[in-house]
Amino acid sequence: MALHGSGVLCKVSNMVEITSLFGGSMRLLHLPKSYPIHCNMVSASNTFGSGHLKLQNKEPCSRFRPCRVKREDNNQTADVKSISVDETTLKQDLETAIQEENYVEAAKIRDKLKELQEDNKASVLSANSRFYQSFRNGDLAAMQSLWSKSGNPCCVHPGAKGITGYDYVMESWEFVWMNYEFPLQIELKDVEVHVRGEVGYVTCMEFVKTKGSSSWGAQFVSNVFERIDGQWFICIHHASPVDI
Repeated sequence: MALHGSGVLCKVSNMVEITSLFGGSMRLLHLPKSYPIHCNMVSASNTFGSGHLKLQNKEPCSRFRPCRVKREDNNQTADVKSISVDETTLKQDLETAIQEENYVEAAKIRDKLKELQEDNKASVLSANSRFYQSFRNGDLAAMQSLWSKSGNPCCVHPGAKGITGYDYVMESWEFVWMNYEFPLQIELKDVEVHVRGEVGYVTCMEFVKTKGSSSWGAQFVSNVFERIDGQWFICIHHASPVDI
C-alpha cells in the first residue's frame, strides 16, 4: 500500500485529496462516512513513485487499532514456537533413536524431518505467491480468501500505523486500490522463507511500479502466515519503505 509519510492530526472532511500516489493529476475521492480513515494524515512522496496524499475524514478516527495479533482461543500473543504434532513426534523419535544409538534409524528420521520442513517452506512460498498475485491484479476477492479470519490479523502499509482486524484490513486494501490501474508491476528479490511449526514467514524486497510511473517503489516486507486446518493464511503483512 502506498501510504508513506509522517502523521499529523486529521481535519474535518470526508474527502481524500490525492495528487496521485504515483504521479499524475489530482483526484478528489468521496468516501462513505463509515469508512475507517486512519487518524493520521499521510503526507509524503509516494512509496511507489512521486506524489502526495492527504487523508481526511470527519468521523472519529478510532476504528484502526494498534497492531496486536492474538488467537481467538486465548489471550496470548500468537506463539511462533508452537509446532505441529508431526514435527514434534519426529523430533522425539530422532532423540530416542540417538539415545539408543540406532544411528541408521536416526538418519532416516532426520531425512523425513528435513523433507517435512522443506514441504512446509514450499507451501508458505506458494501462499506468498498467491498474495502477490492478488496484489498485482487488484483482486479483492482473492485477497479476502488469503487472510486469516481468526484473531486480529494485522497489516502495516508503508509509512502507516498498523491496522488490525480482518474487516479493517480488507477495507484498507480496497481503499489503496481505488486509484490504481491494473495490473501492477511487482517484482520480489532476496526472498527468504522460514517455518516453525504452525507459523511461517517470508521476508523479501518488494518493488512496485504502476502504469504511468517511470520509477519503482521499494519496500522491505515481512509476511507472516499461520497454518489453519492444513492451509496457510497470511496474518501479518508489514511493508517498510526503502530508498533506492
